[in-house]
Amino acid sequence: MKLIRTACFASVFALATPAFAQNAQTDQPAQEADASAAAATGDIIVTASRQSTLLSKTPITLTALNGDQLRSAGVTDARALTNSVPNLALTESGDAVRISIRGVTSTDTTEKGDPSAAFLQDGIYIARPADVLGSFYDVERIEVLRGPQGTLYGRNTTAGVINVISALPKDEFGASVDASYGNLDSVDASGMINLRVADGLGVRAAVNYQRQDPFYTLASPATMKLNPFREVFSGRLSFGGKVGENLTFVIRGDYSNTKGSGTNGNTVTLDRFYDPATVGIKTKNPVYRDGDADFQRTLTVAPTYPTQRNNKNYGIMGEFTYDFGPVQATYLGSYRKTDRNDTRNLLLFGALNNPAFFFGNFKQDSHELRLAFGKGSPLHGQIGGYYFHEKSAIEFNLGAPLSGFVVPNATGFAFPQGPTVSRSKAVFGQLTYDITPDFHLTGGIRYNNDFKSRNGATVVDFADVTKSICGKARCVLNENIASRTFKKTIWKVGLDYDVPGLGLVYAAVSTGYKAGGFNDGCVTGSGVGCALTPAVLYYNPENLTNYEAGVKFRISPAFRFNAAVFHYDYSSLQVSQVVTVPIPATLISNAAKAKVDGLELEATLKPSNTLTFDLGYTYTNARYSKFSPDPVNFPNFSFTGAALDQAPKHVATVGMTKVFPLGNGGRFEAAVRSRMSSEYFIIDLNNLSQFRQPSFTKTDATLTYTAPGDRYYVQGFVRNIENKITISNASTGLAAGATIGAPRLYGVRAGVKF
Repeated sequence: MKLIRTACFASVFALATPAFAQNAQTDQPAQEADASAAAATGDIIVTASRQSTLLSKTPITLTALNGDQLRSAGVTDARALTNSVPNLALTESGDAVRISIRGVTSTDTTEKGDPSAAFLQDGIYIARPADVLGSFYDVERIEVLRGPQGTLYGRNTTAGVINVISALPKDEFGASVDASYGNLDSVDASGMINLRVADGLGVRAAVNYQRQDPFYTLASPATMKLNPFREVFSGRLSFGGKVGENLTFVIRGDYSNTKGSGTNGNTVTLDRFYDPATVGIKTKNPVYRDGDADFQRTLTVAPTYPTQRNNKNYGIMGEFTYDFGPVQATYLGSYRKTDRNDTRNLLLFGALNNPAFFFGNFKQDSHELRLAFGKGSPLHGQIGGYYFHEKSAIEFNLGAPLSGFVVPNATGFAFPQGPTVSRSKAVFGQLTYDITPDFHLTGGIRYNNDFKSRNGATVVDFADVTKSICGKARCVLNENIASRTFKKTIWKVGLDYDVPGLGLVYAAVSTGYKAGGFNDGCVTGSGVGCALTPAVLYYNPENLTNYEAGVKFRISPAFRFNAAVFHYDYSSLQVSQVVTVPIPATLISNAAKAKVDGLELEATLKPSNTLTFDLGYTYTNARYSKFSPDPVNFPNFSFTGAALDQAPKHVATVGMTKVFPLGNGGRFEAAVRSRMSSEYFIIDLNNLSQFRQPSFTKTDATLTYTAPGDRYYVQGFVRNIENKITISNASTGLAAGATIGAPRLYGVRAGVKF
């Protein structure tokens, strides 16, 4: 949309961040000043610009939810954010979460793939999408930044950033317990205790347990006991505070153990949603057929093999800021490890149960050093360096009957991969010049150097060596050998103006980048079974340019209004498909070009101290501007003009909260919120088609009693009152099936503070 691009350029050299980057979590005087301002205006403190600022004064398009808002909305893990954040979709794909922001997403959740939106835990980038499925507990707030954020946040932030920020330890005693129980035998229980260590120092411990049964119901009894869909135990220990006048820090260690069936507990056959006569026809979109929730949730093929995860995550991180006077230095570093051990019942072609197992280990470490300078001066900013390293070794093994389809008499068809290595180095800088105290010009730049490599193979196993094709128990069909470096400089420039008595106006032009990668196989002559050209083995980086402008107005104490308009030029999208010829594999290719135009509106009306209305509307026109997925076999077929995945054109939200004060100082609070979405699509490259999810409405409601002094609360809740079952993911071919969202959920929650 030329009008959007011209308007943004006319406003700017735009960057949406005043870039003085003092430590976000440990700049205590700034936090205290902002806290006073926030309390007076009903605002919230955020750290999206790597410093503590008021949400209303931060020139970035973002949504921030504090702990109370998360509890009220029932956001206990990443999937639940979809209903609370504009233009965000978090859906399950395989055994991982796929994040889509404004239609920009990644479809490769394997050990070699990267997301298009970065998920951060306390500022630490979490590399594997499967690790995003952890529980949210003892959370201070969650910030969702929309649009490319690479200048400050680095790798894989083309779509945006989700940053989950844990509560900091304090130098005082505090404790709390929260628990809920609902249908699907859902349990969510958390506990926290905070102790004073010394003046300015505290230690904080928190634990959480979650479980939930599968979303599907069985058409016939299973031959074995079914595991819960989700069963997670998590714990976190934090120590930190302020030492002297200059040093602030926090150190955290965390652990989680994830069990349950995972995505298998949410997958049904395609005939629950689409006319079977229209599925599997090349270049033709399946026809959606209506059905009630009971019909759509029914799994007609009962599992015959066990499905159970036993995944363990460990992590330690530290953040330290020292104020040298003219310069403030911040170090943020972490080490994380994930051990995965899964057994699975895979439903092949929507009809055939097949056993499989997955095991592997993933290790990552990251280090960032930032130097902030110019505090209080018209020219201020930061420079820094970043290093990230990840190494993994995995094996995914599919048993019979699939293995026998690949090679007769084979009892296993496996993908032992490792080591797979990802390494990223970056240097960055960002400056802000205060043209006047209210008018700021900002520019930032970042240089990225990304290296990826993998050594692995595609193999078949034989229980009977006499039937082996190579005379051994394991035979290599082809090696997977690849190594490549990608380099890119990204930038962002912008203006923001704090209009006296009204609020913030900002505009930005920014670029985003996600490194390229490689498919299974190897270049001809480099190993066993190698028969690919470099052009087929490797795929290119994604690139995005964003033109954006917005306002954050406080019209009166009773009325807030935010708006953003944006245009994306998006090239070399990375899309994936599962192929079965010559052997089953995942193939990544670049989808040429796409464009996204959008408008986001949010308003809060508070006619009285006891009544609040929240209104929102998003328009997103996200479409392929050039994409011919199979020009050799289907030269006349094109996805040009087709919608990008998980990008409804229209979404409207309406919420109301009414507080009923009681004479004893307690209160009742009733809240209801509806989200109305137009249709969206999910591409199926296996079949050169798109699955359509029709328009729908989902409504949530809560009724909460809070005791005097907020000592305890009791809440009843219901989510998805309409019991509308929606599609999160769908495909034909080998992995044919539909992953469904949650049905109606209801229950009670209670908590107490000490």
